[in-house]
Amino acid sequence: MGSRIKVESPLVILHGDEMAQVAFEELLKTFVTSRLDIELKEIDLSAENRLVTNGKAVTDAIEALREYGVGIKNAGVTVNRAQLDELLAKHPEIDESSLDPLAIKSPNGAIRKGIGGNITREDIQFRNIEVRRPDWIGRDIEVDTMNNGGIKDSFNELSRATGIIKLMFVGSSGDPEELHRREIKKDDPLLLATNHTADIRSWAHQFFRRAIGEKRDIYLGLKDTVIPGYDGVMRSIIEDVYRKDYRQQVEDLGLRFHYELIDAQAARIVSNPPERALWGVPDNTTGRKLFKLVNQLKLHGIPTRRAHVSISRMSAGGGDQYGSYNAPAKEDGIVKVVVDGVERHARHVKKGDPMLLMSNDRIAIKNWVSQVFRDASRKEKEVYFGLKREYMEYDDVFSNVITEVRRELAKQHTPPPSFMIMRPSSQLIKMITDPPRNALYPSQNLDGDIFSDISAALGGSLATASSIIESKDGTLLFEAPHGTAHDLYVKYKESGGKEAHFNPSALIYAMGNALETLGELEGNEELAEYSGRFKKALKDTVADGIITADLKGKTTDPDSEKVVDMYGFIEAIQERL
Repeated sequence: MGSRIKVESPLVILHGDEMAQVAFEELLKTFVTSRLDIELKEIDLSAENRLVTNGKAVTDAIEALREYGVGIKNAGVTVNRAQLDELLAKHPEIDESSLDPLAIKSPNGAIRKGIGGNITREDIQFRNIEVRRPDWIGRDIEVDTMNNGGIKDSFNELSRATGIIKLMFVGSSGDPEELHRREIKKDDPLLLATNHTADIRSWAHQFFRRAIGEKRDIYLGLKDTVIPGYDGVMRSIIEDVYRKDYRQQVEDLGLRFHYELIDAQAARIVSNPPERALWGVPDNTTGRKLFKLVNQLKLHGIPTRRAHVSISRMSAGGGDQYGSYNAPAKEDGIVKVVVDGVERHARHVKKGDPMLLMSNDRIAIKNWVSQVFRDASRKEKEVYFGLKREYMEYDDVFSNVITEVRRELAKQHTPPPSFMIMRPSSQLIKMITDPPRNALYPSQNLDGDIFSDISAALGGSLATASSIIESKDGTLLFEAPHGTAHDLYVKYKESGGKEAHFNPSALIYAMGNALETLGELEGNEELAEYSGRFKKALKDTVADGIITADLKGKTTDPDSEKVVDMYGFIEAIQERL
């Protein structure tokens, strides 16, 4: 081909893991380095490199994004206990006790907080994708959740002072021990949730007995990778009950037990529901939302989606469960919340009880709401907020900020977009069962993960959506909302690289968006034109019926579909480009 397009601005490239990384490297080679004269600032964010650098790879990524302003991030593994043990065995020189949390936790939250960025996830508008809705009406699926404990029975309020919030613990010694501290400002929301191990164990027995009595396959969903000291503790207790008391009965009846991260499991159950199942969601705020959604789906089903769905996730403040302190209690005792030297709450906990302390930053919340309104106004979207204002003081701040931002826009003679405030369960139900043509659904981190995965799965595939992280100062990080495709990577490795079954569409779109942004920022018309053709080539390829296996049967003309592997898909895009 001819000379490469000269690009003045560097582009930050954050590498990841497994099958997504195989695709990422192929895409960079085919569509970036071979066609553009561009400087790439590459950082290895793989799970192994985060470990061996003791988290420095994450801080390097944050610094690079702050300096250069535009980046692309690939999916990376958030290690569970078994995966961490494998990595530690591979690197015996590493002392686990000396590891920084950034070495083993998900880098996503740290990067979002580091650049002050919030996430907008949108469907890629393929013109010929028409997913066949699963028959949900009358579907025999029940949702079971804990009735007590957790966030439902939390202590939550808006801080009455600016200072330090401390989580204190008084055990058998009688001396107060500081478990955690963080800065907090007046009117910042804070929350303490705990769960008793005895209650978790009791719920687990009831849950498995019900599944066996009703002869249902068993699904369990938590977020143990991101909240290991809370959801991870619950998972461990529940699975221990299953192994000791119920596994043999379940297997003898020919039933199956499935554990999966709650966002991935929600997407799978909603978009490809089992015939008969009991879905256990121990976290009661998430459980109630999904319970109500499933009941609505059983009554009304899922309509054909003709709407473009956008989800904005509030992540910059490090708020909700993702920015929490979470850990099991080391012994029986009393846990206390102290704000600016004043004790605000105390409660008893027993050894092993999971504890979660979370707070959020009012300034970050205001920046997010302002960003939501800006995005909605620019793209003429309706906004649907989901808040639990009736019984959650924690959510009052969001309501107050929405009113504040709305008034400020009015003073600037800038009318805010059309918006509504509803309960999070109603927000989720509307997004799935009654989506308007062009809507934006703002949510906090955990809800955002669940909503995003469900919406993406109903849009065709987790690979048919784009994701943008935008900070107040204009830093932009483009990424694919899907994970690393571990199962596909296992097949790829076992086949010696011959079975490359992976849909790279979301990564392609992230690349196209990043290059388009660089073109706009530096007034590079040739780059902007190339990035536009790049994204169009992707849509044209799918429009011509050339698809990867995850989209089989999901186009408007299934008979003309040609299913190819990842390399065949990339080659088809290259031909059209």
